[in-house]
Amino acid sequence: PGGGAGPPESPPAAPPEEIPEDQRLHLVVYVDNWNIQPFNRNRVFTSIREFLRSRLSPADRVMLMTYDREPHVRRPFTSDPSTIASALFEIERMSANGARQDSERRDALREIRDSRDSTHATVVARMFAESVQNEMSFGLEALKNTVRSLAGLPGRKAILYVSDGLPMVPGEDLFHAVQEKYPSGGGGLLQAHTYDMSRRFQEMISLANTSRVSFYTLDAAGLRVSTAASAEERTANASIFVDSVHWSNIQSPLQMIAEETGGLAILNTNDPTRGLGRIGDDLRNYYSLGYAPAHAGDGRFHEIEVRVRNKAWEVRHRDGYRDKTTEARMSDGVMSALFYDVESNPLGIVIDRGQATARDDGNFVVPVEVRIPIGRLVLVPQGDVHAAKVRVFLGAMDDKAHISEVQEAAVPIEIPAAELERAKQQVYVFTMPVLMRRGQQKLAVGVRDDLAQSVSFAVRSMSVGGR
Repeated sequence: PGGGAGPPESPPAAPPEEIPEDQRLHLVVYVDNWNIQPFNRNRVFTSIREFLRSRLSPADRVMLMTYDREPHVRRPFTSDPSTIASALFEIERMSANGARQDSERRDALREIRDSRDSTHATVVARMFAESVQNEMSFGLEALKNTVRSLAGLPGRKAILYVSDGLPMVPGEDLFHAVQEKYPSGGGGLLQAHTYDMSRRFQEMISLANTSRVSFYTLDAAGLRVSTAASAEERTANASIFVDSVHWSNIQSPLQMIAEETGGLAILNTNDPTRGLGRIGDDLRNYYSLGYAPAHAGDGRFHEIEVRVRNKAWEVRHRDGYRDKTTEARMSDGVMSALFYDVESNPLGIVIDRGQATARDDGNFVVPVEVRIPIGRLVLVPQGDVHAAKVRVFLGAMDDKAHISEVQEAAVPIEIPAAELERAKQQVYVFTMPVLMRRGQQKLAVGVRDDLAQSVSFAVRSMSVGGR
């Protein structure tokens, strides 16, 4: 009567299933402070914060960047989206360049309106277009460099690009304003094509598709009001047609880079919540289709076509990709490891170093040792030995973000047949001399077993030339 057995204990909850690296999402929230108005930016941040908190899974990694005439990583990749969401409050206090851009555009339109002849008006349009084109060149190169840095990361990669738009043809609307004022002036609209940036956008799209990066774009300006219909801007005397050209011009790249990389564009809404919800669904629900092409690493561009039986279904996918060589993919992996400290190391490699030697120019030669477990390599018999086919790729970055060229070297591993079993318990040490500056350095090493087609990437930080 002293009390029986209690209810059986519930079995412990199973730990969450580990997501393979090649299925993880790496998302970059990229806020273009150079092409956005602070009010527009801060308004959409409310929806972006909710998106980050509710639409991403614990396995996802998110990074926050801003572009302020040069790119800045505000928060590195993290699996805690709330960290990124909170950091957006810091960005709300930052300045942005969009108001200055709008002011300069209104001033140029006003000068065209007050001009005495078509020559002067055309010069105004050209000067404005050249200035914007120059700024665009810096901005697009920064965005391309971000895509390049993501290329070597495993899994799915996406950029949520937030701005008030980017002009496909800088100054196109101003040339239309010149044409409106001087219909018989001639030549103005033809000059606009001189500043066409569509080729530069196509280059970025090609790079993104080759790097397996999708763009999702958000036009933070939302619903726009014509300056011709706004009492406070009537002095600029821009027609509704000129404004419509401007809006189409700055929205078309957002739509193009999203659609042609398999992403989505959020346009013409003051509340992007629904659009961000679609992006969240898009990131969660997808098919990953694989096939073995006849070509292998030929470095050429190949178009992609996807067909479905049900004609009512809508399929979005990349338009194509450039089939990178093995060497290019390994270099991408080394660069991504340098930038983001991302390691993937199934071969179990270890990076070590020897004693640095000072040179007369103030730099140092550092012997970098790469330790490779022999038992994890594929060895094939070749006469009296068993041989592996291994290559090492190495890159370095100093504390000022100066990056060395990625070096490649073949590793000659041959084991006598009689010693094979004992050798499988040992490591092979391969040494590469690397030229480095004094100070903090970060090394990234990639090792490829060409026979097994398996790769590893590892990172190590070190101080060089310390006193």
